[in-house]
Amino acid sequence: MLVYDTEGMIPAEVNIPSLRVIQEAKLDDAEWIQVRKEQVMIIDKKRMDAVYHGQLYQNKMASAFNKRVKPCQFAQGQLVLKKIFPHQEEAKGKFAPNWQGPYVVHRVVSGEALILAEMDGRINTKPIN
Repeated sequence: MLVYDTEGMIPAEVNIPSLRVIQEAKLDDAEWIQVRKEQVMIIDKKRMDAVYHGQLYQNKMASAFNKRVKPCQFAQGQLVLKKIFPHQEEAKGKFAPNWQGPYVVHRVVSGEALILAEMDGRINTKPIN
């Protein structure tokens, strides 16, 4: 205000004018309403474009990831190893193995979930992906 004899404006006020900007531009009510409608339509179009591009990006990333996925079928009686994730209580630290096992596939549940049995015959009740 001291330097330019006018109040400072944020960039958003240039695109979506405030009351002060409208008074300086001397627009009548009909023109102002028309300008506001056009701005709202542009905002809706830009929002839809952003959603569309976001969906395209997600589809491209999913297809790039799925190219490298190798599906595997498990059968009852097959020997498998179980991965230990860092957040599980079985995780021992940085230099500990990342796998447990071997386990025997006791039953294949719907999807890709398995019910595993230990080598001594004890059956785990929780299904594992």
